[in-house]
Amino acid sequence: MCDTLVARGAAVAKGAMLFAKNSDREANEAQYPFFVPAATHEKDARLRCTYIEIPQAPRTHAVLLSRPFWMWGAEMGANEHGVVIGNEAVHAKIAPGKTPSLIGMDLLRLGLERGASAEEALEVIITLLGRYGQGGNCAHKGRFEYHNAFLIADAHDALVLETVGHEWAVERVAAKRSISNAYTIGSDFERLSPGAEALAQEHGLMKPGNAFNFADIFANRKRSALASGHQRWCRTTHLLSARKGGLTAADMMGFLRDHGAQAARQPHWRPDGILGGAVSAHATYGPVRRFGQTTASWVTEIDEGRAVHWLTATSAPDTGIFKPVFFGPGWEGASLPDFGRPPTDIYDPQTRWWAHERLHRTVLRNYPERLAAYKQERDRLEASFITRVEALLRRGGSADEATALSRTLWQEADAAATRWYALVKAIPENPAFRPSPFMTAHWNGLARQARMTLHG
Repeated sequence: MCDTLVARGAAVAKGAMLFAKNSDREANEAQYPFFVPAATHEKDARLRCTYIEIPQAPRTHAVLLSRPFWMWGAEMGANEHGVVIGNEAVHAKIAPGKTPSLIGMDLLRLGLERGASAEEALEVIITLLGRYGQGGNCAHKGRFEYHNAFLIADAHDALVLETVGHEWAVERVAAKRSISNAYTIGSDFERLSPGAEALAQEHGLMKPGNAFNFADIFANRKRSALASGHQRWCRTTHLLSARKGGLTAADMMGFLRDHGAQAARQPHWRPDGILGGAVSAHATYGPVRRFGQTTASWVTEIDEGRAVHWLTATSAPDTGIFKPVFFGPGWEGASLPDFGRPPTDIYDPQTRWWAHERLHRTVLRNYPERLAAYKQERDRLEASFITRVEALLRRGGSADEATALSRTLWQEADAAATRWYALVKAIPENPAFRPSPFMTAHWNGLARQARMTLHG
C-alpha cells in the first residue's frame, strides 16, 4: 500500500515539478537510500534483477533509489537527468503472475537507469512489460503478487502508467495527480497497449464494440477496498486540490504525514484499528494491514534546472524528519550525505533506519503525548532545513556548498532524533492512549522477529 503524488507547472509555487511518495511495506522490511553510478557495459552483458536475468543496456544512468533491502529494484527514486518514478500495487480481476519475472520495483529501477526523460522511462517500462510481463512474489515474508501502476515525471512532463500483466494504459498529467492502490485511468487514456482490449475480451470483461474504460474493466474493487486504495486516492486528490495557490515541497511533506479526514478531527488520534484514508500508514494486525507500514518517504522539487530530493530514510514520516539530498540536474560534482550502512530485517541501531525504529515504536506506545513532546521542534528544524536550502538555491550555491550543507543537515537530524528518543522514553505510557491488545501483540511479534527489545 503506497501513495504517490505529483504537481507541475502553474500548480507549483516555484519551479517546474513536485513529486512525493510514501512507500508502504512490511514493518520490519527496512528500506534505505542506495546510489548507483552511471556505467557503460560490455556487449552481450547480462543483468540479474530480483528474480530473472535480462540483457543489460549499453549504458545506464546514475540513480538514487529508495530500496527495500532484499530486492534488486526500488520503491521510488531519481536519476541524474531529473526523472523520478514511484510505483503502486494495483489489484485486477485478472490474477497477477506468480511465475518469477520482473516485479514492479525492478521495472521502476530499469526505467530510471535507462530513461533520460519521463517519456524515455515510460518506453523502457512498457517495452520490458511487453517482452517479460510482470510476476513473482513482492513480499518480504509470505506471498504477495500484484500488478503495478507508476507515476513517472521530470521537469517537463508527468505520466501515469497503469498495467495488468503485459497490458497497460497511459494518462498525461495536466497539473496535479496522485495514484494509490487502485486503478484510476478510465476512458481518457492517451495511449493503450495493443493487446488490452483483446485481454479484456478473452476474460469476458467486455463485449466487442463497447467503450473501453481501463479501470472499470480491469479493477478488482473489492480487493482495492481492503487496502483502502480508492479511499486514499480520494484523500490525496483532495489534499492536492484543496491547497489554494502554488504547492511547495513543505506541502508535499505534510500530505505524506496525513492520517485522513477522521484523524484531522480528533486531537488525540492514534494509529490503531482501521487504516481508513491515512496516507502515513502504521501497521497493525490483519492480513492487509501487515503490509500497511510507511517504511520510507520521498519528496522531489525541481526548480530552475536544479533538483532537490527530500528523504526521511526512515519509516513513519509523522515521527521523522525530511532531509535534503542534492543529486541530478544542476548538482554535477556534488557528493551525497553519509547514508550509513545498509539495514536488514534484524534490529541494528547503528543503521539510521533501525535507530529511528526505536523512536517510532516507542512513540506508538503513547502516540498523542509522545509525538507532541517533540513535534514542534521537529517542524521548526525541518523548516530551517528548507530555509537553508532555499538560501543556497537563491545565491546559486556551488556543488561543494551543497555537499557541505546536506551533510550538515543530515548530522543535525540524526542528533535531534537521538534527543527525541531520550525525551519520549521519559514520558510514561498513558492507559487512555495505550494501543489495543491486538496492535500490541502485532508489534511485539514484529519486535521478536527483528530481535529488538524496547523498554517503555
